[in-house]
Amino acid sequence: MGNANISKISHCFYGIFLRLKMVKRANYSTGTWQSHPNWITIQPMCCNLRVFKLTLVCLFMMVINEPLRADLVGHGGMIRSIDMSPDGRHVLTGSFDYSAIIWNFGDQQEVGRLNGHDGPITNVTYLRDGERALTASDDMSVILWDISRQKQIFRLKGHTHKVMTVAVSEDGTIAASGGWDSKVIIWDLIGGKSNRVIKTKGPVNSVVFLGRTGQIAVGGHDRTIRLYDVSSGRFLGKMEGHLMGVTQLSASADGSKLLSASIDGSIRLWDPANLAEINKYEGHKNQVYSARFVNGDRAAVSTGRDGTIIHWDLKTGNILKRIKAHKSIIWAIAPSSDGRFVVSAGLDETARIWHLESGDRIGFEIGANDEPKPWLDSTHPGAKLYKKCARCHAYTADLIQRSGPHFENLFGRKVGSVKNYRYSAALSNKDFTWTEDTIFELFDKGPDVIFPGTKMPVQKVTHASQLRQLIEYLKQLTSSTNRSN
Repeated sequence: MGNANISKISHCFYGIFLRLKMVKRANYSTGTWQSHPNWITIQPMCCNLRVFKLTLVCLFMMVINEPLRADLVGHGGMIRSIDMSPDGRHVLTGSFDYSAIIWNFGDQQEVGRLNGHDGPITNVTYLRDGERALTASDDMSVILWDISRQKQIFRLKGHTHKVMTVAVSEDGTIAASGGWDSKVIIWDLIGGKSNRVIKTKGPVNSVVFLGRTGQIAVGGHDRTIRLYDVSSGRFLGKMEGHLMGVTQLSASADGSKLLSASIDGSIRLWDPANLAEINKYEGHKNQVYSARFVNGDRAAVSTGRDGTIIHWDLKTGNILKRIKAHKSIIWAIAPSSDGRFVVSAGLDETARIWHLESGDRIGFEIGANDEPKPWLDSTHPGAKLYKKCARCHAYTADLIQRSGPHFENLFGRKVGSVKNYRYSAALSNKDFTWTEDTIFELFDKGPDVIFPGTKMPVQKVTHASQLRQLIEYLKQLTSSTNRSN
């Protein structure tokens, strides 16, 4: 049994442990999660032990027979929050399994895990330096992490109920956390101390800094968005319009615009300076749990209970793309810094990467796991690098096709010419042939430079010698006369 399957099994049984430890129920009328009044410990006498063991054996067999997928799979509970690093290289997910996982965006592999909370993680956010991150939790605390060392810097305590949200100032020196204790706490991230406590009118679901204005916006159960001065805690005004609770806020980079998502099924665009609503957008069937700006303040993405991602043109109100991304609730979404990709996460315990323009899912389909993988047994020095290519490309035309076009007879093939493959606009009108030189240029400069707007994830090979080894192996692997080496 491979290490990937063993890892998956361990996460599966960890999830079982958590479910036995605590029962949660979804309160969909408010769009929030609420602890069961009683903590329930499952004793052996509560069920037939033999039946329980047989159930675990069945689960074990299901796990080892289920093909692995290219999604971000590793949590043992639903994923409640997600964020992308400022450089676009990593994804951070926070889950009800009490952990946060750091993922490599390029190959969708886990690179680290943050364990330290004693309850489900409700919110994660990177600091602008990309080297630190904040996590908030049901355990009433916030933790500031050193990402590279996966170590706690500070644990910030002060809330008396679950913490639902945490945000950080642009310079990374101040954080604001909000919780169901109807408080927002302003934290000094240099010393790890609380600066002040702001009392709000009800449980808080979301807090954001409004650029460099020195203000924060706060939204929660009472449907109202309130603005406060960070340095003094002074109330500055409120914006009303939502018919039910606010689930998430997102601010434009300069703080001049604010986006809100709500249980009432809408997202709204606001002018905080004038405390005015600019526009209202409706497209989801029911509750909206997440909304984020994309490409400055011109567009947005939203997700919710219907499992759908909607890409909005905020000026016209038009829906640019609708993606059925998950079968059920999507709790969170995060766009890449260039606006080409989004990562969605939800109730199914997975996160998925999507190319926003085309709506294509980045990765391979279930079922591809049993296909031949000659690069795993090859001694060629380029085979190791090829593993990243294999995440999105089949090496022959007769294998399960993935999010990228197959590589069969790649060298000498005109770009954008694979039949029935849906290319992005960035490639569909190009007129050149794939050769050793053009492939070298692609990965030397990066797909985003050669094909602006491409749905290819940013993959650069910085060492020329390694890149030439990869090209040599790619040529050997994809040749119609030799595909077994």
